Amino acid sequence: MAIARSVTYDRQHECLVLANGERRSGFDIDDFLLHWLDLKGMRPVDLKDALKRVRGGEYATADVTLDDNVDEEYSVRESVSFMFRNGKLGVLASFASDAYGTEEEATTALVPLLEVYLQHKRATLIEVGLNENSFHPLVWNVEIQCSTRGRDMADLYRIGEGAVALLEAFESGQLTRETTLNLLRAGNASVLIGQEEGAWLDVKSAHYDLTTSAGKIAIAQAVARFANGEHGGIVVVGMRGKKVPGGEVIHSICPVPVDARTLRGYQTALEQHLYPPPDYLDLEIVPVEGGSLVILHIPPQPEEHKPFLVHGAIVDGKVEGAFIGIVRRRGESSIPITAPAIHATLAAGRALLRRGELPRDVV
Repeated sequence: MAIARSVTYDRQHECLVLANGERRSGFDIDDFLLHWLDLKGMRPVDLKDALKRVRGGEYATADVTLDDNVDEEYSVRESVSFMFRNGKLGVLASFASDAYGTEEEATTALVPLLEVYLQHKRATLIEVGLNENSFHPLVWNVEIQCSTRGRDMADLYRIGEGAVALLEAFESGQLTRETTLNLLRAGNASVLIGQEEGAWLDVKSAHYDLTTSAGKIAIAQAVARFANGEHGGIVVVGMRGKKVPGGEVIHSICPVPVDARTLRGYQTALEQHLYPPPDYLDLEIVPVEGGSLVILHIPPQPEEHKPFLVHGAIVDGKVEGAFIGIVRRRGESSIPITAPAIHATLAAGRALLRRGELPRDVV
């Protein structure tokens, strides 16, 4: 049985028709305006086929708005749109910046940054170019090709949105966990200098001493703090912090030596001292001048997996291997989860188990 198309092109009325029957026109006959909610469940192959039917299949675009009412003339268009050209559907992300006077300057600065980000998103950078039709004098277009397997148009939109956020963070220094991770991967660790450590970022100037139990427990605690928090976090080994009034900021890059055993040592320490293993924990080595950085990225974890337990503790400077520790992140400091809180969590879980509301393999 044929699958109903999520979007089609109405040649007679020169508009896109959504699966629910709503129509989307645009400012021009080869430009259409979609709402963000239209993208959820819209298959890329369907939008590609619809745009291919516009004006002989040479070129067509679909902009996106977040406005409650879609008005092709007055609705505000977002910085991410879609473009059909040369038989392919691409994502177009627009970024306003006067930091680059020529396309060569923009390409040199932005391409390495974008390529690393897109590689992790199963996408490819096609080109960075100046938007000659923009009212702003220096708007740069970033054209992206995305793998569409298992994705809808909302997924492709978010990839373009992430590219814009990354470029804006790179220029302004206002960072999030995800943009920070992409900047580090792209070799732009210097952007972090002057940034505060805090709820999702921690740096360490030297390797954990994984030849000792204390060092292994320390790395497990560092990861557990973020895994038990709300927002996940990043630990960067190879950067130095500096205390300032009210907290600590990143002061400098101090690369660390690595070899083939480095990541395995980190992984083994976490396997031995952290339970359960955090979902999608990334351990990466990023080369920088003079050595490398080791990055531990802990995405936000499902609440049902918490608390993450550390096997072992340091008490009065001594290793207590039989202890079980629970730590989490609050701002810049680590705090133990209290005994009453632990008891309440266990009691609630057992109560649900008794009523049959919690699978036994969760406990």
